[in-house]
Amino acid sequence: MHGEEKREDYAYVLDFLSSGRSSSGRAEPIGQLVGEEWFTLLEVVPKPGAAMSQGEKVYIGRAERDKVALIKARITYNDLTQNAKGELPQAVSRIVKAREQHFVDVFNNAGPLNIREHSLELLPGIGKKHLGSILKAREEKKFESFKDISERITLMQEPVKLITDRIVEELQGTGRFYMFTKPYVKKEGRY
Repeated sequence: MHGEEKREDYAYVLDFLSSGRSSSGRAEPIGQLVGEEWFTLLEVVPKPGAAMSQGEKVYIGRAERDKVALIKARITYNDLTQNAKGELPQAVSRIVKAREQHFVDVFNNAGPLNIREHSLELLPGIGKKHLGSILKAREEKKFESFKDISERITLMQEPVKLITDRIVEELQGTGRFYMFTKPYVKKEGRY
């Protein structure tokens, strides 16, 4: 997929505004979603008569969609409604749990960023001491699940929470490094 633009196939509804944004001139319904694969934040227009509920998983791929008529735009964290910002951690957590093996593999395969910093240190709450424990444990035997990580690395926060917090932080766009998302660079045109 080199050079090809990555697109989401499924997304979770963060908020549904049945009469659109109050700041908008038009009263068209709007859905705010987070993508399942790359955590892309999107604003969509539902098909006529289709309603979306918070937390619902919807198809947004290239084939025939049942609820989404149009993907309006990729948006930033600051474009989200307060409801969407409140729902984001729960939606991300659901995605992380559903894709457990992918994120366990991050613990198994992550490498250094530079000579002073390891990519696992980007996870909130992981410092040099936890990093040393993780690297030693994964050398002995690769991690098999979030439960396995929690049991073998003492006094570490729940792995799902660490990853969820990091993804939300990346979506806020304040970091230098990105482990799980692509930084949003606004360019003209559609998603």
